[in-house]
Amino acid sequence: MSSSVHRGIGMTSQRTRERLIQRLRDEGIQNQTVLEVMRNTPRHIFVDEALASRAYEDTALPIGQGQTISQPFIVARMTELLLEAGPMETVLEVGTGSGYQTAILSKLVKRVYSVERIQSLQLLARKRFQELQLRNIRLHHRDGGMGLPEYAPFDGILVTAAPEGIPRSLVDQLKVGGCMVLPIGNRSEQVLVRVTRTKSGYQKELLEQVIFVPLLGGTL
Repeated sequence: MSSSVHRGIGMTSQRTRERLIQRLRDEGIQNQTVLEVMRNTPRHIFVDEALASRAYEDTALPIGQGQTISQPFIVARMTELLLEAGPMETVLEVGTGSGYQTAILSKLVKRVYSVERIQSLQLLARKRFQELQLRNIRLHHRDGGMGLPEYAPFDGILVTAAPEGIPRSLVDQLKVGGCMVLPIGNRSEQVLVRVTRTKSGYQKELLEQVIFVPLLGGTL
């Protein structure tokens, strides 16, 4: 595999990436392992070629089908929040999208199960994972709100679209002590939440305001 996939020139240069990593640090991301994985993950291959010059800006970008690749700060923040609970072997991601968040997680946990309701996005993501030789990702095409009960319980769950409230079906797929990071709310107001499964139910922490696409049911 050509190293140009990873390094590239101009907009994908190491200097451009370093600027992004410094910005994430300045915005409060502290987990050095997360920053290192983001430095070494080529975000430009997860966006349309026409947008590649913007791949290392700290901004969300469209990926088609009304979906977006999340802003790097949000990817780093959600990953950092998830991993604060301690080392994780299995993580469920709801909403594969471009596959960028999936790729970051795959370098930090033993196995990632990722669910996507839009098959065309999933097929593109699969190609990118093959190109990057990421072999610990299991992709599933289905309604993400249902999760993957047959593979539960998970150490962690990360949801990349916003349901209106905390989906109990997903909480039930966490191990006791496991945590889920997700946005909740409507189109005009959402908050990032960390949910920790307890023996009797769950605890939740409300964090910061965010903007995500809504979590929709069904498959395409």
